[in-house]
Amino acid sequence: MLKPILKFFKKKYQGVIHSIAFFPVLLSIAFLLLAIGALQIENLEIVNSVKKKIPYLFIEDYETARSILSTIIGGILSLTVFSFTMVMVVLNQASSNFSPRLLPNLISNKRHQIILGIYIGTLLYCIIILISLGATGMDSESFGLSTMVAASSSLVCIGLFVYFIHSISRAIQIHNIINRIFESSTSYLEKRKKDQKLKKIIVKALDTESWTTISSDKTGYFRGFDKALINDAFKEKNNQIEIIPYLNQYIWKGMPVLKIKKSITDEELKDLIFCLNISSDRHEDDKGISGMIKLTEIAVKAMSPGINDPGTAIDAINKMEQLLSEFLKFPKVISTPMTHSKLIITENNVSAKELMRILVQPIRLYSKKDNSVIYVLIKSLQYISMNSNISNENRLVVKRELEALKNDIDKNVTNKFDKENLMALLETNVFDTVL
Repeated sequence: MLKPILKFFKKKYQGVIHSIAFFPVLLSIAFLLLAIGALQIENLEIVNSVKKKIPYLFIEDYETARSILSTIIGGILSLTVFSFTMVMVVLNQASSNFSPRLLPNLISNKRHQIILGIYIGTLLYCIIILISLGATGMDSESFGLSTMVAASSSLVCIGLFVYFIHSISRAIQIHNIINRIFESSTSYLEKRKKDQKLKKIIVKALDTESWTTISSDKTGYFRGFDKALINDAFKEKNNQIEIIPYLNQYIWKGMPVLKIKKSITDEELKDLIFCLNISSDRHEDDKGISGMIKLTEIAVKAMSPGINDPGTAIDAINKMEQLLSEFLKFPKVISTPMTHSKLIITENNVSAKELMRILVQPIRLYSKKDNSVIYVLIKSLQYISMNSNISNENRLVVKRELEALKNDIDKNVTNKFDKENLMALLETNVFDTVL
């Protein structure tokens, strides 16, 4: 019973922290508590002594306090509406010009959420103080502290509004979007390499023909296998699990997803299926090849007739080539013993051939008539082919992609001189010397 609840909360947690309402709700609650606290300490002796020392910061007049609070509410409400409108415009522009898959990351921008949260929290604070002021009437005691806090919050909101305009204008710039995806994907690859160094990794192809096969009970994108949900009794068994799909692979219901070396009970089978994380969303984050897929989609979108932006495509290709070069260094099969357990988990990485199909081929097909983009794509593949840390098998896959690129150039580049230059570039490839 505990594991389904744990899995449910893990999914909900991911959905909540990526929601545009996450920080606004938290900050609104904080400002609500601040308003209650300010009203409670308003007439404490220490507060009154401070008021006497610096009376010019505290408002004693009822009408003045009410007028200030009303003005702040109207002004912050306008800022909030304008800021939300700006967010919607940015999301619409990003979806139209770049890729709809970029929207989750733009929505989950914590800085923008915090700014909107402070706006809403200040509004809520001022409304509560104004209601309290009206409830006690003209004969009420001083609300100087509460009003001063409201005025201070409004000044902070004005400063944040200036920062928000600056930040939102930078967030929509495509080179910043590409850099963010690149940095996020690079961090994932670095973490993965570090994990492999710390753990006892076994790199060896397995003969799993006779192993028990477990099929998926859902259709969607494979988002991982949660080892924490494995039954404790099963961990103590000397067994081995092979995870067949690679991270982000689309799988259909009934498709093989796991193989078990030794026989298992029906209850253990259900527990293992429960550990699978299958999502309908292809791009929940930049793990696996998600980041590189986003860069490919940006490049393809940039080369569409409606956009026609080779510069953006070239920038995306240059970043993707660096990630792809690092990704091809990983072995195809990795077996990792679980900590404090006899169980061994074997994971399959995406093959080089599949990477070329998903990442390189769409760019090649959409930009085969643009000489500048083709030139960069050739140089990128040549750079990958010269990587001494990738296997000969992966090099051959890259070579086949270069041959396919050569064929596209021959058929689609009509200018004689441009074709000669691109063909000459392909001939200068040092691929054959590094095999």
